[in-house]
Amino acid sequence: MLSVRDLNTCYGRAHILADVALEVAEGEVVVLLGRNGAGKSTTLKSIIGWVRPQRGEIVFDGRRIDRVPMWRVARAGLGYVPEDRRIFTDLSVIENLDVARQRGGWSADRVFALFPNLAEAKDRPAGKISGGEQQMLAIARCLTGNPSCILLDEPSEGLAPVIVDQLAATLRALKAAGVAILLSEQNWRLPSMIADRAYVIEKGRIRFTGTLAELAADAEARQRYLAV
Repeated sequence: MLSVRDLNTCYGRAHILADVALEVAEGEVVVLLGRNGAGKSTTLKSIIGWVRPQRGEIVFDGRRIDRVPMWRVARAGLGYVPEDRRIFTDLSVIENLDVARQRGGWSADRVFALFPNLAEAKDRPAGKISGGEQQMLAIARCLTGNPSCILLDEPSEGLAPVIVDQLAATLRALKAAGVAILLSEQNWRLPSMIADRAYVIEKGRIRFTGTLAELAADAEARQRYLAV
């Protein structure tokens, strides 16, 4: 579904990503783990086209996208939920969904079946709902664009454990529906409940590749690259 090879990205003269490589298969949940500032967000932004890499190859659904405009990447079925959510706070929940809807995208009824809390708050301004509901809205808005793969940047950040559990259940439902997910996280809780495989990034380089079970069993790798 998604293949990244030799990805190098710079901000000015600062070389942020160095030869990053990763893959996500159809219906798979893959987590990109790392400390704050390790390069997780830059990796996702480089894949979606928000930031242009200096070198590398990004293939999505059999087509190279590393030089394709960001809106075409989205139209091709690659969704993106940024760390800061980017919802329209002055618009209602239902209006946020309407703004993003594309032909063939998830309907409001289907989204509300997945996110019952949003159904109850559909006429409220998005800026007046809870942080957890705003994260759900950001994912729901992405689904109205009909993605086959979603890039999620730090979705559990700042959320209470009970909300993280709800988010995990939602992502498992998306996986069951065949949606592939590349999840960026620095916390272990959410990935431990949903991820199939893991990559660990540190100082812009991939330092570990394997199943989540293999990472869970590798105390040295977790201490070296993830411990704060």
